[in-house]
Amino acid sequence: MARSVVFSGVQPTGGVHIGNYLGAFRNWIRLQDDYDPIYCIVDLHALTETEDPQELVANRLETAKLLLAAGVDLELSMFYFQSDVPQHAELAWILGTMTPMGVLNRMTQYKEKSDKYGAQLGLFSYPVLMAADILLFRAEFVPVGDDQLQHLEMTRDLAERFNNRFGDEFPVPQPIVPEVGARIMSLQDPLAKMSKSDPNENSRIGMLDEPDQIRKKLARAVTDSETEIRFDREHKPGVSNLLEITSLLGGTSVPDLEKQFQGSGYGQLKESAAEALVDALEPIRTKYESLDDREVLTLMEEGGAAARMRAEGFQQSVRAKVGLDG
Repeated sequence: MARSVVFSGVQPTGGVHIGNYLGAFRNWIRLQDDYDPIYCIVDLHALTETEDPQELVANRLETAKLLLAAGVDLELSMFYFQSDVPQHAELAWILGTMTPMGVLNRMTQYKEKSDKYGAQLGLFSYPVLMAADILLFRAEFVPVGDDQLQHLEMTRDLAERFNNRFGDEFPVPQPIVPEVGARIMSLQDPLAKMSKSDPNENSRIGMLDEPDQIRKKLARAVTDSETEIRFDREHKPGVSNLLEITSLLGGTSVPDLEKQFQGSGYGQLKESAAEALVDALEPIRTKYESLDDREVLTLMEEGGAAARMRAEGFQQSVRAKVGLDG
């Protein structure tokens, strides 16, 4: 029986952190056992945020190595650079011809990012290319954080618009949202999502951080003026974030952690979170350092070739439906 296709992508903008790992990458690894996974480093998307070509070259390679070190298995998953598969951009143009401006105007991420990177067509039409990424391989499921649900809803709408106009072509993809870990928060501002663009290095734990760096950053993590360790996102966001990180890495439920730390100070919770992170990230960092850059780039080229061949089979059907073939 054929497995359902699942698609996900990540921007190669450098500074991959534990929010990416716990909110996305660990789920990617787990999904390999039950789905037909297609994982993509979306370097075309990264052009909206990266001006230095050499920085993009380095970030693409780092991201590929990190995902391989974290457990992306090339025997189980298709893995490639988006720019190696021109069908992504072609499908994005076709979908763009049926995307209402009003829908794009409502995209909250454009409003947030345009303040930082400037008002540009790339950021404005970003969700259309994202929709093309998902629909190109007829993905049925998409692992997403809660901040990406708006984009996935637009993707679902575009799939239905295309199918209604030209005949059934695309499945309407469903989200896979993890119960916990979908939104790891900043260590310095627990009301904001952990972000690699935050200028404060202490706000995040990088996946390649050394153990001593991890311990120091956790020791400086913002909590509150109380002493009770309990999960309460509204009133104790910093403590709740540390509990969730510790739970995700150690496998102990948050309620059990609350009992475990009853009567303890915040220092002990921070130490436990730090050691859980050190234990989880050390083998990934070791594997990362063992990977040869040229060998990884060769593997990505091979993945791109396989993805192009698979995408072209699907894209021929799209061209025929819209009148670009025959």
